[in-house]
Amino acid sequence: MAKENLQLDTMEIPDLLAQITSMENEFQQMKFDHAVRGLANPLELRHLRRKIARFHTEVRSRELAAMSPEEHMLRTKLVERRRRQRR
Repeated sequence: MAKENLQLDTMEIPDLLAQITSMENEFQQMKFDHAVRGLANPLELRHLRRKIARFHTEVRSRELAAMSPEEHMLRTKLVERRRRQRR
C-alpha cells in the first residue's frame, strides 16, 4: 500500500481522474462478470472498490489544499451549518 501512495503523489489530477474512470469501468465489468458466472476471487471487487476510494480521496485532498483561505472559510461555515441542522 505504501508503494501505491507514492504513485498517487507523483500523478497529476487529470491522470488521477483518467485512472479513476478506467478503474470504475473495470469495476462495473467485474460486477457484471461476477453476477453472471462468478469470479475466481470475489475479494478483487473489494480491493478495486477501495482503490477507487483512495484515488477519490487523493483528488479531494488536493482540491481542498488548492482552495484559497476565503473559499476554505466559506466551506467551513457551510459544514458547520449542515452539522447544526442535523441535530
